Amino acid sequence: MNERNKTMTTPFLNRLFEMFCPHNFSWPHTGTHGQDYQVCLICGVTYAYDCSTMQRTGRLPVPPSLSQTTAKATSK
Repeated sequence: MNERNKTMTTPFLNRLFEMFCPHNFSWPHTGTHGQDYQVCLICGVTYAYDCSTMQRTGRLPVPPSLSQTTAKATSK
């Protein structure tokens, strides 16, 4: 399998796994910028969390606490 197919297949398989995951969420956490979120303990998908309504509001691409750490690591 060439590198291009490998990079296209991995996100597809991850998304497929997330779709069929029963999602066992952690307690809400607050990121470095004050955004609340929850992480699935099985597949690692991250959702924004609204503490006033106590509900997940939407999927996040990267956990808020990791986004700044990743940005710092790639800028060095």
